[in-house]
Amino acid sequence: MKKVGIVVAMEEEFEAVENRMKNIEVKQIYNLRFTLGKIGNKECILVRSGVGKVNSARTTQVMSDNFELEYIVNVGSAGSVNDSLNIGDVVIGREVVQHDFDITAFGHSKGYITGVGNSVKCDEKLVKELNQMLESGPERNYTIKLGIVATGDIFCEDIAMKNKIRAKFNADVVDMECSAIAQVAYLNDISFIVIRSVSDTPDGKNASTFDKNLKLASKRCANLLEEFLKI
Repeated sequence: MKKVGIVVAMEEEFEAVENRMKNIEVKQIYNLRFTLGKIGNKECILVRSGVGKVNSARTTQVMSDNFELEYIVNVGSAGSVNDSLNIGDVVIGREVVQHDFDITAFGHSKGYITGVGNSVKCDEKLVKELNQMLESGPERNYTIKLGIVATGDIFCEDIAMKNKIRAKFNADVVDMECSAIAQVAYLNDISFIVIRSVSDTPDGKNASTFDKNLKLASKRCANLLEEFLKI
């Protein structure tokens, strides 16, 4: 039976999802701990990749090589580059980009990746199902937005960089893994979606804000993921 692959970067994000799993079994592949179990009506595989694009891409490829996957979900925290988003708000990815990928010297636009394009689109059917669940669900005291996730190997603290990423890509949030996971899923012809919750906003001192709000963001994403997997 195909399973839903869930990739997170950090321990807090891992624990928030694992706490919702039943019938847990653990498999070790290389140095990666894959937790198999059930969330809602779905058989799932959860793995913590570590931070950054290389870690997350490598982990996603190992997962796809060793398990039959129905689709891949990336959940976790993110920094807001859209001033309308506040701590704890959630972005459901419509598409994802790599804001630090640059071959503009060869006439391509910033973020363009050979063999992939300017962005990776999230699976339209899954995004539609997720949106329908949210629209028919209970009223929430935070914003959920369909938007764009921008990934780079940078924990963004600089306000000027934040504004540049927002202007260039019309991005809503930034992270350090999502687009790499999406690219591997795309190259392996596996459907992909992402749920990211705002933990901080780049303002020169948001590392401490991130630490303060990481568990909140992790829990919020895990809650929405659990709701979705119960459909």
